[in-house]
Amino acid sequence: MYVSIPEAAEYLDISEREVRQLIFERKIRAVHDGEQYLVNTNQFETHFKQLENYRQLIEEILSEPIPESPDVKDED
Repeated sequence: MYVSIPEAAEYLDISEREVRQLIFERKIRAVHDGEQYLVNTNQFETHFKQLENYRQLIEEILSEPIPESPDVKDED
């Protein structure tokens, strides 16, 4: 789906200026229709899936209990 720069900025949760900069740096693919740039949002699906996978991995790592060390001695 193609969206305008303001819509792409909202979709990506960044400023319009940042979207334009990313387009000019060729980090985001866009089509110029003669009046405005249009961004295809499908190009971000893989990125968002990877971010979600990383979030889940971090949550799993942080939720693991810390194993007791055999070197720790109880001094009671």
